[in-house]
Amino acid sequence: MEHLEIERKYLIRMPDQGFLKSLPSSSIEQVYILNPEGGRERIRCRETDGIKVYTHTVKKRLSDLTRIEQENEISKKEYEKLLRSADPDRQILHKMRYLHNYKGQVFEIDVFPFWQDRALMELELDKEEQTIFLPPDIAVIRDVTAEKAYTNASIAQSIPFEKLT
Repeated sequence: MEHLEIERKYLIRMPDQGFLKSLPSSSIEQVYILNPEGGRERIRCRETDGIKVYTHTVKKRLSDLTRIEQENEISKKEYEKLLRSADPDRQILHKMRYLHNYKGQVFEIDVFPFWQDRALMELELDKEEQTIFLPPDIAVIRDVTAEKAYTNASIAQSIPFEKLT
């Protein structure tokens, strides 16, 4: 299914573990796939309460905030087949995702095992100029929406290498 993805991304101080444990969460394994046509292509295994869901996503950038996103659920077998096309320059990205609902906005807080002092927080928007109410219980360091270094694809290039199995 194709749709516009409009989001803001924030670098935040690592939230308190007690706070994070109070939020709904999922573990995510994300792998970038070689895409000869351009754009970003990835597969993801998201586990929530013991249930695994596999997705295949292709994104094309329109602006710093907006991308065309085509995302489809796939089988475990399709996921394993696509793993063979993994981008050798990017590592498997593991993260815990926590959902924080504040004033009707659902913020996604991504905690990576290699960062002890910071995390990323994203918010999907209906339109680029939408008003955002940042949760006061989260210490925002800065908006990193336009900073390429904080895209998941860039992070996957900068973490220590893990062998694909």
